[in-house]
Amino acid sequence: MNVLLGVTGGIACYKACEVVRLFRRADHGVRVVMTANARRFVTALTFEALSNNPVATDMWAAGHQHDVEHIELAKWAEVAVIAPATANFLGKVAHGIADDLLTTVVMALPAAVPVVIAPAMNTQMWLNPILRRNIESLRALERYHFVPPRVAQLACGDTGTGALATPEAIFERVLAYAGGGQEGNPTCRSRPEGIG
Repeated sequence: MNVLLGVTGGIACYKACEVVRLFRRADHGVRVVMTANARRFVTALTFEALSNNPVATDMWAAGHQHDVEHIELAKWAEVAVIAPATANFLGKVAHGIADDLLTTVVMALPAAVPVVIAPAMNTQMWLNPILRRNIESLRALERYHFVPPRVAQLACGDTGTGALATPEAIFERVLAYAGGGQEGNPTCRSRPEGIG
């Protein structure tokens, strides 16, 4: 399976490294797209070494004159995973904003490609009614699936809902959705905890 992993800016970025490892150990191909803010936390070189593929970071990077990179990545993917997903990313996708490589790739994904999103953020951000509306808007489209955050002590020192789901939970949920989607796995029909 071709797994496109999108990594957005947040302290949970380092856990996305383990997500790559899990897919690679299971012999899935992985290509990573990082936002500029994600690269403040983890280097592209780290994901390149783990995925054994170049990491895409910039719409205007040199070397892609003959390929439209966001289209090529979107066509390659059989499933897209966004982990961690920030409130900013969710707001952009919910409103059709494609102003960087990752949001542009997501907008260009073929309709049959499921998008599995694992949010991570401060509890108050997670509870914000604007974020909740954006999540519900995406869920209503039936191609966006969520792996809800955990209750834990967060980087800011607060304890509450907002910690990225475990890499194992993300891995298992992606396999469930990509291997038949909601129809193929009854557990996927349930409403994710903390949403709605």
